[in-house]
Amino acid sequence: MSGIETAGTYALGDRRVTRLGYGAMQLAGPGVFGPPKDRDEAVAVLREAVARGVDHIDTSDFYGPHVTNAIIREALHPYPDGLVIVTKVGASRGADASWNPAFSAEALTAAVHDNLRHLGLDVLEVVNLRAMFSVHGPAEGSLAAPLEVLADLQRRGLIRRIGLSNVTAAQVAEGRTIAEIACVQNHYNLVHRADDALIDALAVDGTAYVPFFPLGGFSPIQSQGLSEVARSLGATPMQVALAWLLRRSPNLLLIPGTSSRGHLRENLDAAALDLPDDALRALDGLAAAGAPAPGH
Repeated sequence: MSGIETAGTYALGDRRVTRLGYGAMQLAGPGVFGPPKDRDEAVAVLREAVARGVDHIDTSDFYGPHVTNAIIREALHPYPDGLVIVTKVGASRGADASWNPAFSAEALTAAVHDNLRHLGLDVLEVVNLRAMFSVHGPAEGSLAAPLEVLADLQRRGLIRRIGLSNVTAAQVAEGRTIAEIACVQNHYNLVHRADDALIDALAVDGTAYVPFFPLGGFSPIQSQGLSEVARSLGATPMQVALAWLLRRSPNLLLIPGTSSRGHLRENLDAAALDLPDDALRALDGLAAAGAPAPGH
């Protein structure tokens, strides 16, 4: 077994996907707004990702807006069997590139139809509801009303599975009273580990957890400790950060994003990176030492 197959697979709803996927956010322009600098390279990145075994792509119609989904369709449609495209709703973009809540029934319904149209799909495999109660991370607040809208669209056959993003454990529990939750997508990495208990609880339930780094990209954590471990292993800090996540729990599905084929190859090669015990101890020590995580 070689390449990303070494990462194994995990259930995403009723589909099994390779644990190392791809996040499309960086295919849009700066600030996830407007077109990419090099559209041909963006198309090439997607095609190489799938050719190398990626079968889980994370996107949203509010990336751009509409940019990443259009590129995904151009690059990959008609989609290969087994490819799972996960999208997000719950936000919209202002003309000034601002991120705004879009939780009304009308906005959510329009977002689902926009994703269907721009991706060229008849049904969305997984739709994550992005909570927008705070721009700084998860914050308590009821998601019942928007989830009821998505559950109705699910009953109408437009959505197969529902997930949650930027949420608390209480919101996950609330969500489960309305719909089966296929995955939770939250900010988590080597040093930002507030979701440790939630990850473990979801693993017991067989629910996928999808960690993301803050807005601006899935960037390696900048710390001397991480850089030292990476040098000792002949790897990049990003590769080590990804390899640690793969070791953290079997229910973690990773979605590192890049607009470069070179960086894509480095990211996917992280699946085969072995982390010896001394490296794991050093990496686990980063959280205890309070190493800086990327800012929002």
